[in-house]
Amino acid sequence: MHSEAVASRSADPKGPSSRNGSNPPLDSVSLAIIEQLQEDGRRPYAAIGKAVGLSEAAVRQRVQKLLDQGVMQIVAVTDPLTVGFRRQAMVGINVEGDLNPVADALTDMPECEYVVMTAGSFDLMVEIVCEDDDHLLEVINRRIRALPGVRSTESFVYLKLKKQTYMWGTR
Repeated sequence: MHSEAVASRSADPKGPSSRNGSNPPLDSVSLAIIEQLQEDGRRPYAAIGKAVGLSEAAVRQRVQKLLDQGVMQIVAVTDPLTVGFRRQAMVGINVEGDLNPVADALTDMPECEYVVMTAGSFDLMVEIVCEDDDHLLEVINRRIRALPGVRSTESFVYLKLKKQTYMWGTR
């Protein structure tokens, strides 16, 4: 897989995210820049500038601003299977008391790719990427279930990933 611009799903560690209403809405040029980077995260600024009608320097400045504001990240997206992680699962977790300490502990686990506080049947949903079934069992049984406040878990093991995209950021 290649590098892609990924619209951030997490709170910006440098400041409040646009979800909180603190950042102004993105204009059409910024959205077009994001789309260009989502197609190819290594696309040269000069090529992006030509596509969106800006100079290379103006694109560089806009991209840096988008990164600094936490609007997007530029990352290498890998296929877990090709890099040795053969087991993925979504785990629903029910918690007694405050969700934040459990969510923070899960965030610190390298196997947890996404940690989401939810409404509904589960308090938290966590996507886990592991090397194999033994690794998944160790993470769920010995680490997640051992966290203070975790009442129950339900695991949804991925059999086949049909679609994974990061193109939703500008539609």
